[in-house]
Amino acid sequence: MQHYRSFRRNSTWQLASRLSHAAVPEHFRPWLLDASSLTQRLIDVCAGGFRVQVLAQSWTRPLMEEQHRLGLRHGTRALVREVQLLCNERPWVYARTVLPRTTLTGRERRLAHLGSRPLGAALFADPTLERDEVEIVQLAPGQTLFEVATHNLAPAPSQIWGRRSVFRLAGKPLLVSEIFLPGIPEAPCR
Repeated sequence: MQHYRSFRRNSTWQLASRLSHAAVPEHFRPWLLDASSLTQRLIDVCAGGFRVQVLAQSWTRPLMEEQHRLGLRHGTRALVREVQLLCNERPWVYARTVLPRTTLTGRERRLAHLGSRPLGAALFADPTLERDEVEIVQLAPGQTLFEVATHNLAPAPSQIWGRRSVFRLAGKPLLVSEIFLPGIPEAPCR
């Protein structure tokens, strides 16, 4: 994995409700704006070839924009989990989850031990789940999330799109960012 602090440009996240739909390529709109479980939708589309590949999981300082979004003090460490969601061994989504230490108490401790099991399945099965409004981002070379998400992709795309949300389980927050990679097909209609 690359060293994140070497990239300087932050991402500009916008609330989905305030984003001009014309600004987002039609191909990505259904993926970005769907409020249901991305994991379940990928499993449905992938027809048996879905899996989670864990890239990294460690206690580290989240990116500054992640600290701000979660209301964490500067320098606070959190459990950061990075995965690729694959369909038939092709990476479709890079996902990054920031779990504050205070979230990983009680029943939520299980989130630190998912391994290659999908986080989405655990989240959407929890009856205490609450989700803040989805935020959307367009990423380009030089931005941290772009560089990390597209690492080892050849050729590297000129831009990618992503979304993030703060989820709460039993009132405890975690931040999930999902970056859609060039290989993802158009989302089927629901």
